[in-house]
Amino acid sequence: MSTSATIRANKNLKARRSQRVFLSMNVIVAGERTAGTKFAEHTTTVVVNAHGALVLLKEVVREEQLLRIRNEKTGDEQPCKVVVVGDSRAGKMEVGIEFIEPAPRFWRIAFPPEDWNSSSPEAKRYEKLPKAEQKKVGPL
Repeated sequence: MSTSATIRANKNLKARRSQRVFLSMNVIVAGERTAGTKFAEHTTTVVVNAHGALVLLKEVVREEQLLRIRNEKTGDEQPCKVVVVGDSRAGKMEVGIEFIEPAPRFWRIAFPPEDWNSSSPEAKRYEKLPKAEQKKVGPL
């Protein structure tokens, strides 16, 4: 599902700090409960960007809570904090987390530039290629 209350544009924000990418990636989110006991939950991302992610958690967390996230594929870890607790989906809460320090390489993907759109000069270059050089793209 690509629409979520926690990823809709915030009226108070004029621009995003980094492009969002819908990406389901296995991660481990760890932290400490209010009672002082530790938890670690295997989960997946819904959306990622250079500054954090939207993850689905069964564990109850609160805004401003400090956590750690581990990329299961690479083993990389980043300290982060909860910035929003959103809607429930399939028994899990949508939780927006923000890295303490931006970490665009954490996800191991190249984020598109902020001005990447169909009217950019790079996008128009493809249209100018001779038909013989254009690759045919089949249905997805």
